[in-house]
Amino acid sequence: MTDWVIGVDVGGTFTDFSARNKKDHHIQVHKRPSTPDDPSRAILEGLRELLDIADIDGAEIARIAHGTTVATNALLQRRGAEIGVVTTKGFRDLLEIGRQVRPKIYDLQTDAPPPLALRQNRLEISERIGAEGEVVSALEMADVEALINEVRSLDGVESIAVCTLFSFLNPTHEQLIAKALRNAFPGVVVSVSSDVQPEFREYERFSTTVINAFLQPEVSRYMDKLSRALGNVAPNAKLGIFQSSGGLMSVGKATEFPVRTALSGPAAGAVGAAAAGAASGISDIVTLDMGGTSTDVCLIRNGKTEIANMRDIAGFRIRLPMVDIHTVGAGGGSIAHIGSDGLMKVGPESAGAVPGPACYGHGGVLPTVSDANVVLGRLPEALAGGLCLDKEKAFQAIERIAKPLGLSVTATALGIAGIVTSNMTRAIRAVSTEKGHDPRNFVLMPFGGAGGLHATDVAKSLGLSRVIVPNSPGILCADGLIESDLQENFVATSRARMNEDLIAVKEALARLDAQADKWIVSETDSASPAQKNASVDMRYVGQNYELPVMIENAQSSPQLPDRETLIEGFFAAHLRSYGYVDRDAPVEVMNVRLKAVAPLGQAMAQPESPKGPPTPDVIQDVWFSADAPLSTPVYQREVLPIGTTLTGPAIIAQFDATTCVPPDATVTVDAALNLIVELQDA
Repeated sequence: MTDWVIGVDVGGTFTDFSARNKKDHHIQVHKRPSTPDDPSRAILEGLRELLDIADIDGAEIARIAHGTTVATNALLQRRGAEIGVVTTKGFRDLLEIGRQVRPKIYDLQTDAPPPLALRQNRLEISERIGAEGEVVSALEMADVEALINEVRSLDGVESIAVCTLFSFLNPTHEQLIAKALRNAFPGVVVSVSSDVQPEFREYERFSTTVINAFLQPEVSRYMDKLSRALGNVAPNAKLGIFQSSGGLMSVGKATEFPVRTALSGPAAGAVGAAAAGAASGISDIVTLDMGGTSTDVCLIRNGKTEIANMRDIAGFRIRLPMVDIHTVGAGGGSIAHIGSDGLMKVGPESAGAVPGPACYGHGGVLPTVSDANVVLGRLPEALAGGLCLDKEKAFQAIERIAKPLGLSVTATALGIAGIVTSNMTRAIRAVSTEKGHDPRNFVLMPFGGAGGLHATDVAKSLGLSRVIVPNSPGILCADGLIESDLQENFVATSRARMNEDLIAVKEALARLDAQADKWIVSETDSASPAQKNASVDMRYVGQNYELPVMIENAQSSPQLPDRETLIEGFFAAHLRSYGYVDRDAPVEVMNVRLKAVAPLGQAMAQPESPKGPPTPDVIQDVWFSADAPLSTPVYQREVLPIGTTLTGPAIIAQFDATTCVPPDATVTVDAALNLIVELQDA
């Protein structure tokens, strides 16, 4: 019997595992240090350890869902393929010109990152599709042959991006070029913009396709290696790869479109947070995913994660549906340092997994957020995997920065905690206040190994009165992978003013519906009925960017609602985002989108309530302010049964995370085994 479903999330410091049994609902979690040189090594070693711990036969695993950072790291480190680009004559420099926006508006010295394709590798071909999809200049086969000869002269090219003008309206030329290149160079992968993201805006479409080409060889090798290795450990398991939009895709799709995995891991955390909140009847959540290297924040409204259709990652523009996550360099391993202005800063540089914070005892000597928490007494003596923390080394590390500042070690540690709190607070405002949402209407959910240590400070700074800590916060991203369904997103550009006939928009939606039906047949289990949800991108005529308007009550074949319903939906979205509406200005549709979701029949999480009694392990001094330390009980979470209520101060330690409860708060274990922290002076 294949009864087990396993989620595997690779982070910068730890690789997390969550396993659920679909039959008896048994849960098993596991963590092990990541192996940045080869992420698959930590996955395989950790999976074998998990199978031993839980006494699971590898043949019993039905599905493995994987959140990967391979694409993200390749972009950050520019460690990808040598690529070529083929584009319409006269447009080879479009990637370099971009949007002419400075990376840092007040820094005149900082340049945008150079394009991923060298200029000599960006080739042009004589052809032209017009703005209505018409052929302005035909593609001649003689020009295609000349292009192939040019490609032969390029040195070491592993991948080619084909990006021609207006191919999102008429992909004929692009597809002919791609076919000729694949025939001439069978060992070279070809990414085509009309396949990657057939949507208007040349620069964004070109950039996304080039990134896909840059990542494809690296990610393909990784996926192939991982698939073969997992096949030996779990021969019956289907491997699903998590994509940035919040759902799983097949290994084949991930190999073809690796750009979709650019935010794979953080997006899984948002899905896990929505599921954990639903178990406690909470649907409006601000997430705080604080790991070893960074913190990711996301807004969840009515149980649904917010989606953005454009993001910059490592300075490169990606135009794809992605969970709207804001990331800051604020993690447990973030290094504190003195800036050129003489003031203390925290991050974005991180000690990472190797050597890690000084308190890990693995050779790190620089002061980090984790070292500050050790000095303040907020961390237990041991972390996941039995890692014992060295308090003396933490003191020595903080002292390195305390002496130049003329502060005590404790005051410096409190300063580090305060700065990292401010960094995370600004990140949350970016996904809430700056997008028309009052964060006080939401509940803060911290997760990741370090989220619970700083959550109440962040909540107070935002005016939030409640914090919910999930049952296994340190592995919530892995939980989110288990909660995820198969998903595919489709888009078509169809521009039409709302005072005109919308026949073209309806036809575009019908084409997307047909594409979704083909995907359902080829990629999903026919026994699991797929769901379809559609939306349209709308804007005022003359505006530069659009707002998504959901089509409510989408059935198996979504239908475009009447004109008045669409316009009112746009007005509501515009009012929320910008604070005003002009009901007399003309409105237009730009894109039609459709998301197909195939439920996978997730294994339900039914953790057993601990038996108690809820008694502390030790009492230790913890610094919550500069006045004096407070005697604080340290509880193990596995002894806190449902209904337990504690009054702060308290430290709640568990296998995968630590939660710090200040003296002006109470914490209750609810029926879902989530911790509900109520702040008295928020």
